Amino acid sequence: MQHMVQTGDEKMKYSHKLLAGLAGIAALGMAGPALAHARLTASNPANNAVVSTAPRAITLTFNERVVPAFTKVELTMPEHGSMAVPVRVNVADDGKTVTAAPQSKLGKGAYRIVWTAASADGHKMNGNVNFKIG
Repeated sequence: MQHMVQTGDEKMKYSHKLLAGLAGIAALGMAGPALAHARLTASNPANNAVVSTAPRAITLTFNERVVPAFTKVELTMPEHGSMAVPVRVNVADDGKTVTAAPQSKLGKGAYRIVWTAASADGHKMNGNVNFKIG
């Protein structure tokens, strides 16, 4: 059986590597909240909702601020070949609320809200919300 004897320099190198590794793990653990991404927490109309009257505005609420320049909302009608419905998009001062106002009154039928947003860390998120009128 062979025994390895470490010199003082080897012990010091090992200690430095161990400390660097532990520091890296600790840094990753603390960075978790900072690496969070914007996610949709609520919408009005809600996903899969059936509403009796057409909304004058669609509201998307996120868990953190989104960057207006990288925030996009489209409204489509899936039953009509995903025909686009023009909307005017606004990001509120709080940075967490995005409003899309249809430029004309919405008729009865199925609609899909397709959204893209980026948080301050630059990570883009996207999703969709479906609802029906009538």
